[in-house]
Amino acid sequence: MGKLKQLCMQGLGVAALAIGLSATAFAADEKPELNIGYVNGWDDSIAVSNVAAEVLRSKLGYDVTLKAVEPAIMWQGVARGDLDVTLSAWLPVTHGEYYKRFKDKVEVLGTNYEGAKIGLIVPEYFAAKSIEDLNAHSEEINGNITGIDAGAGVMRRTEDAIKEYNLDLNLLPSSGPGMAIALARAEKAQKPIVVTGWIPHWMFAKWKLRFLEDPKNVFGDAEHVDTVANPKLASKAPDAAAFLKNISWSGEEVGSVMLAIRDGAKPAEAAKAWVEANPERVAEWLK
Repeated sequence: MGKLKQLCMQGLGVAALAIGLSATAFAADEKPELNIGYVNGWDDSIAVSNVAAEVLRSKLGYDVTLKAVEPAIMWQGVARGDLDVTLSAWLPVTHGEYYKRFKDKVEVLGTNYEGAKIGLIVPEYFAAKSIEDLNAHSEEINGNITGIDAGAGVMRRTEDAIKEYNLDLNLLPSSGPGMAIALARAEKAQKPIVVTGWIPHWMFAKWKLRFLEDPKNVFGDAEHVDTVANPKLASKAPDAAAFLKNISWSGEEVGSVMLAIRDGAKPAEAAKAWVEANPERVAEWLK
């Protein structure tokens, strides 16, 4: 009986060792969870972050958590390592101060969207071509420029433009959705309208729009949206870092995802549908 007990104990020890080795091997193969920060309320930020998360999950096998934060918290989070990456860094101007503050603690992996821009936007059918032309069309637009949230960067620049161009127009604060509703009504009736806005934005995927020329460069030059990571990401998840370095897309591509979300799809569902519909594009990013 004692010998049998000894053999059982030895067997249990071998089994426990095997289980322990198996668990160790599993842990070694397990990929870390990744945290992506995006700007709360920014449609383009929501779109690109969800598409990146979908590729990381479905193609590379990572668990990904998306965290909506304000820009300052986003940059601080990446610098501290609380966030592994953000795909929402508007440079060199919009987030320029954050970059100066944290540049020694973050790594710019690359540009995921080229040609980001803010300014005054009109439907293609509107006769005005330049901001300088707006006084001549004041009656057509009821003397108003339809804005977004008071205090937003594009609103401050529009206030500067009114002064610089001596415009006899009022800037009406609203919100991002409010501006879009006003634009939708004008488009449906084919009436002139001037709105404050930016690209990338889903409205460029829905309607034919253009920026008014800005010869005095009040709104500044075009920017780019960069992917910025914590420096430890390259060793923590090298294949993820390589993919995030490669991801880039056009206004039409990001616009289609934003438009799908605007039309009612959940961000994760819109991202999954886009990834499934664009395998060649995704394959380019994964090279």
